[in-house]
Amino acid sequence: MRPLTDDETKTMFEKLSKYIGENIKLLVDRPDGTYCFRLHNDRVYYISERILKLATNIARGKLVSVGTCFGKFTKTIKFRLHITALDFLAPYAKFKVWVKPGQEQSFLYGNHVLKSGLGRITENTNQYQGVVVYSMADVPLGFGVAAKSTQECRRVDPMSIVVFHQADIGEFIRSEDTLT
Repeated sequence: MRPLTDDETKTMFEKLSKYIGENIKLLVDRPDGTYCFRLHNDRVYYISERILKLATNIARGKLVSVGTCFGKFTKTIKFRLHITALDFLAPYAKFKVWVKPGQEQSFLYGNHVLKSGLGRITENTNQYQGVVVYSMADVPLGFGVAAKSTQECRRVDPMSIVVFHQADIGEFIRSEDTLT
């Protein structure tokens, strides 16, 4: 487990800023302590510094994971967010999309959000902006990328895709063996 390099940190923070903007600093400097990001086996973990000090007593080869996995770096050095980061991204999300109850199950099966299933969308959402997807009961379901801006969403036909699916809480069941 090692700290991220400058390039890795920049790549990861650029991806996070698509979803939570300047609120990244709120992830690191929290009222309950200082948290940091560490890399282990191409995966980025979000961990409190207190637990990190305890984890240094475990050999690197024996350590499976520690903290919350935020995502992983692909072989082409791109950062891919995991659904395990949703609980930390949702409270700080700048752009949100709420889906109707009938669309929830479709989204949780890995499908994109259609205009017919769109309940609400945050004002001034740009095209290709990172969004957190909520149910109408304000339960975070996952995250994706806005396929259309807020203004375009009002004019498109009901079968148009408005949010591209990236990750959802259904992945815990569909991909439980690969979400270490």
